[in-house]
Amino acid sequence: MTMDGSIGGSVTAPRIRIIEIHAFERDISLRLPFRFGAATLERAPQAFVRVRVEDEEGRTAIGGAAEMMVPKWFDKNPALTPAQNVDQLRASIRAAAAASLEASAPTTLFAAARLNEAETVRRLPGNPLAACFGPSLIARAVLDAYCRLAGISFFDAVRRNLVGIGGAMLPGDIGADAASAMLASLRPAGSISARHTIGLVDPITDGDIVHPVDDGLPQSLEAVIAHYGNHWFKIKLSGAIDADIDRLTRIAAVLDRVPDYRVTVDGNEQFVAAEQLDALLARIGAAPRLARLRAAIAFVEQPFSREITMETPLGGLAAQLPFLIDESDDGDGAFTRARRLGYTGVSSKTCKGIYRSLLKAIRMKTGTVPGLFLSGEDLTCQAGLAVQQDLALVSLLGLSHVERNGHHYVAGMQGAPQAEKACFAAAHPDLYEQGGEGPRLAIRDGRIAMSSLGAVGYASGVLPDFDAMEPLS
Repeated sequence: MTMDGSIGGSVTAPRIRIIEIHAFERDISLRLPFRFGAATLERAPQAFVRVRVEDEEGRTAIGGAAEMMVPKWFDKNPALTPAQNVDQLRASIRAAAAASLEASAPTTLFAAARLNEAETVRRLPGNPLAACFGPSLIARAVLDAYCRLAGISFFDAVRRNLVGIGGAMLPGDIGADAASAMLASLRPAGSISARHTIGLVDPITDGDIVHPVDDGLPQSLEAVIAHYGNHWFKIKLSGAIDADIDRLTRIAAVLDRVPDYRVTVDGNEQFVAAEQLDALLARIGAAPRLARLRAAIAFVEQPFSREITMETPLGGLAAQLPFLIDESDDGDGAFTRARRLGYTGVSSKTCKGIYRSLLKAIRMKTGTVPGLFLSGEDLTCQAGLAVQQDLALVSLLGLSHVERNGHHYVAGMQGAPQAEKACFAAAHPDLYEQGGEGPRLAIRDGRIAMSSLGAVGYASGVLPDFDAMEPLS
């Protein structure tokens, strides 16, 4: 990137300066407990960031972003309490905000995000996944503000590479011209398949429900299928083979009623060795009642803890199914290292950074290694900015399905005032339907319609009511 913002070819990226950052939160209670790995989530705060940017002509605009601060995902250290996990994420937001405001020189959006991420990781050593939470929020909010300032959509900003992917901040294995050409080739989809998450304590049939929730929304897997029409599913595994086989058998009995279904299975770091997972897959393959489910598996996600993943080759497992890293994807070089071990997939999550997802897609589409894939995964993205910005990203990346679970575990835009809910519902009538407490994500025949995400800004025609929120604790 030259001093005038040139990033390759004839593209010139605008430069901005971040002049104001405020952080807020809303407490979210789940309608159903969500167990993933060894953790069970019942409540967590949602973080919001509001930024103001200024361009080189002195014009300013405000943008926003949001993400749940989920404990026991970014850091599964058992010595830390869930409250301490959330405080890690708050600390990341504060450190990223401080570093952003110290940077006085205008720069491209991409360069600003990359510099902020590197500086925040330096200030918060030890867990880059947690440290990058704050930079990921700020990068989204800055992009939102720029799009509003320029009067363009997120899709336009990325496809025209006005975000500035190129220059000194670009990894050496990616060419600037190839990156711009690849981004220009992207076409957002009007809808996407919703991959329903089956948590470890979720009821499979209505007969399994112990604590009914009388809110008009489905609780059991069979009720979810009847209500939303899903054809894609994500099954959480516990690592306890007998328990997993029993539960998979009960799940298969329900899924086998669905024509042409597909599943992904998530190990959530619960397997201690490749042999343990191989034994589970062998048991699945030998069970007649699991035949359709086994044939439906698209890939296996993050079976081993991040502490051992990069020292645990998949070996013969890689010949059975595609494997994807998620929690182990904590930096630019993680997927390259994982590929040497037999992994071919990596997750896209806005909480890990939108530019990381874009760089992964550029590498896959401009590189020479066949068979690599990106998958859209959820961190209980809530209705409003969080789910909209993540959906816009996976739509532009060309993914055909994305894990969506926030709408299942939380009913609608919890914590938002009625006026804010009404504004989001009016701005995105294809994305939301009206529930008892306001707008909630609409899934029809297993798909999410999202054409309205092409609004000016980063996937949202309106901003939340920041004045109605609590400052970051």
